[in-house]
Amino acid sequence: MLGDQAEAEETVQEALIAAHDAMASYRGDGSVRSWLFGIARRMCARRIETRVRRRNKLRLVHDTETPVGMPDDMAERYRRAKKVREALENLKPSERDAVVLRYEAGLSYREIGDAVGIDEAAARKRASRALGRLRNYLKDEV
Repeated sequence: MLGDQAEAEETVQEALIAAHDAMASYRGDGSVRSWLFGIARRMCARRIETRVRRRNKLRLVHDTETPVGMPDDMAERYRRAKKVREALENLKPSERDAVVLRYEAGLSYREIGDAVGIDEAAARKRASRALGRLRNYLKDEV
C-alpha cells in the first residue's frame, strides 16, 4: 500500500505496538489476522494522507520519467511499475484497500471484510470493481 519498503516496515512495527496496546479491546469477532490487517490498513491510510498533503505542498518543478543512466530493461520495468502505482492511486481508497489486501496480503474476502468493517460480499464486489478499473486504466500495458 505504501510503495516503500522502509516505510512499510516502520508501519508494521507501529501497527504491532498499537495492536499490543489494544489487545484488551479485541472482541474475537473475526480472525486475529484480519484484526491486525485492519489496524495496519488504517495506519497506512494515515501515512498516505500525510504523504499526499506533503507532496501537494512540495511540487517538483522538473520530474523525470526515468532516472538518468538506467539500462533499457530496468527503465521499462520502472516505467511499468510507475504506471501501476498511478493506477492504484486513481482507485477509490476502499477499492485500493480491497485489492491490496486480497492480492498483496493474501487475505480471503471474509478477512478483508473483517479488516475494513464490511461483509464478505461487499469485499468481493469492491475487489472486483477495482480490478475492472485497473484493467481499464492499464489496457495499453497488457
